[in-house]
Amino acid sequence: MRLLEGQVALVTGAGGGIGRGIALRFAEQGAAAVALHCRTSVEAAEEVASRVRESGARAVVLQADLADEDACRELVREASAWGGGLTALVNNAGVQPVRPLPGMTAGEWREVVDTNLTSVFACTQAAAEVMAGGSVTHIASVEAHAPAAGHAHYCASKAAVVMHARSAALEYGPRGIRVNSVSPGLIDREGLAEDWPDGVGRWRDKAPLGRLGSPRDIGDACVFLASPLASWLTGQDLVVDGGMSARPTW
Repeated sequence: MRLLEGQVALVTGAGGGIGRGIALRFAEQGAAAVALHCRTSVEAAEEVASRVRESGARAVVLQADLADEDACRELVREASAWGGGLTALVNNAGVQPVRPLPGMTAGEWREVVDTNLTSVFACTQAAAEVMAGGSVTHIASVEAHAPAAGHAHYCASKAAVVMHARSAALEYGPRGIRVNSVSPGLIDREGLAEDWPDGVGRWRDKAPLGRLGSPRDIGDACVFLASPLASWLTGQDLVVDGGMSARPTW
């Protein structure tokens, strides 16, 4: 038996990168159906949907702007109606603009917080109303634990995502809903080494496992958290960073 046999999942931000890796691993591990959310990258999401179907799962692409609370709730309702229920939600959609804190506007702050945090609140709340037990996993970041220059809005939103998972675990536990978060380290993508050679080089030099992460690594973490293997695990943040956070900072 595969770990997610028969599950119905919704993955937000599934058009590429980490979301793609999560959706594919869910399908490969036996999910019966995977709803793939995207905001604008419909073509990329359809390509992921095609690969999900090749793994034997049903797939549908649903568009929504998750900065809109009502759109979040409608997305969950659509996914649940299409799938005949919902057993797993992965809140992966997010943005990561670079903007120095001095001079950052309230509008720029809200754009990141609404997309990265308010969407998590709204999607989770909506999912809990249609789930008869199940799991919710938020994709946070190692920057929830250690800040980076130019990312004050992003770091704050991801730290709040981690705490939201703990709070939701406390309040939704009596309904049989487990809520956890995953904090990825630096995840590889096409062109990253060319775009940021210094950062990639420093990560590889210092990471105990000597490499960047892959979308599959994060997908595996999400599969575990949604599976029966994690049936007594809730309110936790799983840091998936190749051991980087184990390094001393002094």
